[in-house]
Amino acid sequence: MSTEPARPGPVRHHDHGTWLAHFTRRVLVVCPGCGGRALVTLRPGLPEPRHLLFEPRRLTCGSCGAVAEWTAERRGTALIGVTPGGTEDPFFRRPLWLQTRCAGRVLWAYDEEHVDALAAYVGARLRHRHASPTLAMFARLPAWMKSAARRDEVLAGLATLRALARRSAPADRSDVAHERADRSRHSGSALFRGGPH
Repeated sequence: MSTEPARPGPVRHHDHGTWLAHFTRRVLVVCPGCGGRALVTLRPGLPEPRHLLFEPRRLTCGSCGAVAEWTAERRGTALIGVTPGGTEDPFFRRPLWLQTRCAGRVLWAYDEEHVDALAAYVGARLRHRHASPTLAMFARLPAWMKSAARRDEVLAGLATLRALARRSAPADRSDVAHERADRSRHSGSALFRGGPH
């Protein structure tokens, strides 16, 4: 697969504590029906989401018409949410569409916005943190992605993901999207108490 040149990153990057959960509004996945690109989004027609990891989702495929629904499991009045991370989407457990081999590992992203955010961080020469690193996405990236020595390699991998986001046929799928090299964490690890909302 040909890739476009990596976009030059900014000289500085300011980390204001964006969580990985922010990028779960839209997730490109491998379709369970045809193996092409499908899309996981917030279920339409619901109020503005308050807690992204608990909100109902819909998987749709524009090629084969596959549709699936996901809602958070309940235990009494508690909702059991998902934990983002890894090479599967946290809701339907489908392989992510945006995966590629990079630096001997698997580089992945949820969608183009996620790719762009990672590229801005990786491409920056100076990085400033303005928030607690506890749950912030950039602070939790693996060391190989943050390394200046790997910058060009990671930016090239992100350019591959950006190009892959524009493709949708089963034949376009990355060979990595068949593997389980970096399984996401257990999906029932986050709780929200407060009943329906």
